[in-house]
Amino acid sequence: MGSDPNSGQCAFRHATTSYELGSDPISPIGVFDSGVGGLSILRALRAHLPHEDFSYLADSGFAPYGERDDAFVVERVRAVAQRLLDDHAVKALVIACNTATAAAIHLLRDELPGLPIVGVEPALKPALALTRTGRIGVMATRGTLASAKFRSLHDALRGQAEFLLQPCDGLADAIENHDTGAIAQLCTRYAGALGRFGTGPGEIDTLVLGCTHYPFAQRELRSLVGDAVRIVETGQAVARQTRRLLEAASLSKAGGEGSVSYLSTGDLDKLRLSASRWL
Repeated sequence: MGSDPNSGQCAFRHATTSYELGSDPISPIGVFDSGVGGLSILRALRAHLPHEDFSYLADSGFAPYGERDDAFVVERVRAVAQRLLDDHAVKALVIACNTATAAAIHLLRDELPGLPIVGVEPALKPALALTRTGRIGVMATRGTLASAKFRSLHDALRGQAEFLLQPCDGLADAIENHDTGAIAQLCTRYAGALGRFGTGPGEIDTLVLGCTHYPFAQRELRSLVGDAVRIVETGQAVARQTRRLLEAASLSKAGGEGSVSYLSTGDLDKLRLSASRWL
């Protein structure tokens, strides 16, 4: 399907009827992000759920989310969810974006009762189980770090480790545009701002990637933090939770080879290029 920059302008409608259209095991799973970052989640989903079909929508015409206010993000999340329900009758929804999850997942769950909805959040709890030095770096968008959802998660773990929070303005956009020079420069800047990495006393031994775009810069980050540092992302946990929800709702697709439909509100060719490169 081609891109449609204006597809999400309408107000959100309660989608009970649309959800009923998608309450069939052969219906696809909807996955969306502000751009190509959610492909890191899609990669994990396809590995865990090889029989399932997916409709992946990149809201690139309205990106980035991470540097926008909550009202803008909520409007976009509602519009994208509506499109996936109306046009693709999805049976479940994966919000493959930390910023969108923080701003809007609670609203979608209230407005779409019965629809399995899975979000993402920075993997602070898994990182806590991995760290030995007690110092954990967190790279995320400014919007994610400022959200009430993240603050609640951070506050609940306060005192169990030292979390060093680094907003990474521009990094998701550089990854979105395959700007290798900017990716390397920004990774160097933000990793340096966090402090010293390593496994010795006082060093950061675990790095949380709090944006779904950032796993696609993992090679650059690994060269900066060293091989001994644990780098934690959320794709595997999201895939496992999606599988659990589908099984609980008797919506798992049995057999067959899964497929992916790619959709965009921006440049569809860029999304396809990113998918062919990273998936």
